[in-house]
Amino acid sequence: MISTSPIRAIVTGHTRGLGAALSEQLLARNVAVLGLSRSRHATLNTRFPAQFQEIELELADPTRVAQWIATDALRSFVSGAQTVVLFNNAGMVQPIGPIEGQDAAAIASAVSLNVATPLMLASALASAAADASDRRIVHISSGAARNAYAGWSIYCATKAALDHHAHAVSLDANRALRICSLAPGVIDTNMQAEIRGSGEEQFPMRAKFEDLKRNGQLSSPEQCAAQLIDYALGDAFGQTPVADIREIAKPV
Repeated sequence: MISTSPIRAIVTGHTRGLGAALSEQLLARNVAVLGLSRSRHATLNTRFPAQFQEIELELADPTRVAQWIATDALRSFVSGAQTVVLFNNAGMVQPIGPIEGQDAAAIASAVSLNVATPLMLASALASAAADASDRRIVHISSGAARNAYAGWSIYCATKAALDHHAHAVSLDANRALRICSLAPGVIDTNMQAEIRGSGEEQFPMRAKFEDLKRNGQLSSPEQCAAQLIDYALGDAFGQTPVADIREIAKPV
């Protein structure tokens, strides 16, 4: 049984990295959380039995995502909430490399996970939580959405799609719905390890990311999650449809 918290949050990719940190900190703030991922979190269900719910769902498969959306699970979770927040966090950086070496199936998976699923869930949330007075959608974007990098054509394109989606949705002028495609900065996660493990012929800027790790310039998932949640639940959220947490959180 989910608690009667007036705030409910849906977090995709909640089992590790930034998604796990977001889920844990939301729960610690007494926000009920629905986690969506292809696996389950090791401890959250035991630690927060009254506030936490999770669904095993292959988010890179739009057919399965559509089938889940067609159930009553999302509507049931958000029922009675005053504020509902969707964190579209799950994503993948692969395929990395020049266009001629990209696998077609890998491209399809990346576009499905990074674009199709967030857009499908955003639409589903807007509909399922129609009675909520405050609906918020957070696309976890990237600096790669706004700057092109050799070897990252798919990742750059998919993150840019989230930015443009937020821009367009903001024009709908729905007062009960706010949206922002939010770049979280460079975080010390498995994705960063994956980037550093790619060859320079695939990703010419690999040395830059190695230097960030070596020099302690990566933010922790916990630090980033706290900043993202503060902004996502704050009054200023949605005033701009595309933002960077590093700019918002700068000390005055």
